[in-house]
Amino acid sequence: MSLSKISTKYQILVLVIGCLHSAADADDGSNLHAEPLLQLSAEQQQLAGIQVTPAAGGFSPQSVANAVLQVDRERTFTLTPQLDVIVLQRHVVPGQQVTAGQRLLTLGGVDVAKAQADFINAASNWRRINAMSATAISDSERQQTLVAKEQCRAVLQALQMTVEQIAALQADPTLIGSYQLLAPINGRVQQDNTRLGELQSAGNVLLQLTDESSLWVVAEMTPQQSAQLTQAKKLLVKVDATMVSATIIGRAHELSSSTRTERLIAQLDNRQTYWHAGQFAEVFLPQPEQPGVLLPDAALSRSDDGDWQVFVATAAGFRAQEVQVRQQQRGMNLVTGIAPGTPVVTAGAFFLASELAKSGFDVHNH
Repeated sequence: MSLSKISTKYQILVLVIGCLHSAADADDGSNLHAEPLLQLSAEQQQLAGIQVTPAAGGFSPQSVANAVLQVDRERTFTLTPQLDVIVLQRHVVPGQQVTAGQRLLTLGGVDVAKAQADFINAASNWRRINAMSATAISDSERQQTLVAKEQCRAVLQALQMTVEQIAALQADPTLIGSYQLLAPINGRVQQDNTRLGELQSAGNVLLQLTDESSLWVVAEMTPQQSAQLTQAKKLLVKVDATMVSATIIGRAHELSSSTRTERLIAQLDNRQTYWHAGQFAEVFLPQPEQPGVLLPDAALSRSDDGDWQVFVATAAGFRAQEVQVRQQQRGMNLVTGIAPGTPVVTAGAFFLASELAKSGFDVHNH
């Protein structure tokens, strides 16, 4: 089959392999003792699915708890008008990414029109009273008028109208009867409980927006595990074959009556992993006295002589380094021979190992 008939993705992989072989051919024996390096551009790394993660020290594959990912409540906004509203128009769909100020829904109804009219009348009355001299009206009446206006404003704010929308309504009373519900934050439409023409009662959740750049990890720990976390601030979170570090932000300090476990909450940066609330995870609890680093199966490969190796990311390229596997459990490995914090390839190592073997490199420089 000619190259022109091969898929675009395969063509790019051929280019990646060609670049790796070219780097090998360039070593003509003039630098026999230099460490062999595999060099890939950022685009080639993305195509090969290569991910680099700092090796985590102070963890054991045996100290693990089940967890679930939840929305970060500090970055989640629930849109709940406090009056009955009718959905006149929908401007978003479930799962859509929105920006602050973007239109979400157009809402209206009898209660909306009454609240808007009450505010316009109260604002007009306040302007009239405020223009009077101090001798023409008592301080108490002036105060009552101002309070009535601000009370009507608060009702509109309870509908989640913005300051700008309220000012526009005051300037143009013809806007009475409807308003547009705007996104208060950047986020994703995670809940959508609306239909066109539907009357939503006061207090009903219309939409929920969530900024998924941060997620909560909620884990259930046994009392024995909980006792080990007195001073701990970090833990490892694993979903499928991907691991990231998370910061412990809270503990229940109370055992569930049904499971006899304590709830632990950690916060993780989700800007690179793109996980979603509801996914199941495993958390590895810190063991400060534990030597070695914790790596997933995908980070390990075999060298030409059958030893375990990992690939370390350097400024010049990827370097194979032999390691020793001390424990294996649940797809995780306790590894020695590499320092904590070393940037290690945790996905795509098999591809690098195969190209290293094809290029004729030897990790021992034999």
